[in-house]
Amino acid sequence: MKLLLRLLFCLLPSAGLVAATPSAFALRASARPEAAAPRPAGSVSLENAWRAQALLGAEVWSRVIRVENTGRRRAYPETVYALVFEEGGVLWFYTDTDGTQSLSANPGRLAEEKSDFVPLLRGIEPGFAAYEVLPLDVARVSRPVFGTHGSDPCHFLDSALPNGCIIECLGALREQVRRGEPIERARLLSCYFDTPAGRRGHTVLTYETRRGLFLLDPGRSPAPRSVPRVWADDPMALARAALQGADVARARWVPTALPARPALVAAGEFDRDLVPAAAPRLMR
Repeated sequence: MKLLLRLLFCLLPSAGLVAATPSAFALRASARPEAAAPRPAGSVSLENAWRAQALLGAEVWSRVIRVENTGRRRAYPETVYALVFEEGGVLWFYTDTDGTQSLSANPGRLAEEKSDFVPLLRGIEPGFAAYEVLPLDVARVSRPVFGTHGSDPCHFLDSALPNGCIIECLGALREQVRRGEPIERARLLSCYFDTPAGRRGHTVLTYETRRGLFLLDPGRSPAPRSVPRVWADDPMALARAALQGADVARARWVPTALPARPALVAAGEFDRDLVPAAAPRLMR
């Protein structure tokens, strides 16, 4: 099952593009030029993990973790800050250097997977030997992360999240729902295209209302774009619309759940205890 999940998609950058081979379809999401930049300091990585959690919101199950890396090949630094979150019945793993990739090995056993990440983390990096769940910043996660900026209703209050196209799309979807947009169906779409340097990819949001079908790429434009409704179940047509000018090689849907209405969240219909009440402990 783990192998099948990792063969589903490869969500790689659209601008600062990182190469991927067909065998590396690991549900990755990198959408920014920063992917090719030097690895940021730990404090930056931690801050971006907090920002990613805030984008997802309190209604999404998530954990910010510090991971110990004892591996020799050092694909990751000795200390890694990451966000683990649930979306579409699957656990995901985000870092600001590598974007988002699948973490689940057994999506039907989420409760078991949530109790111990170590076996799952080792599937990403064998050197990930232990992790610690960091305390939740409730104020950060609960506040809106979008604001109004002139005529731009979806302007980010801070800068874009490095390699965060999946999380930005989920955050944009959450914001659309919070603002009362009557969304009937929403899906993330990962789009792939080939270049001389290898395969590249990007993730966008598509959603339907009674007014029609819309495509939203928050990393490129805050405004949703109306597209023909006949494309609703045609991922290649939507991918070509999203990546105008690119020769699209592949397009795949990403498991996506429509966020709950704000009234349900306020009524306590969701698990807001994102971090156990006990003090954080190192799990090996």
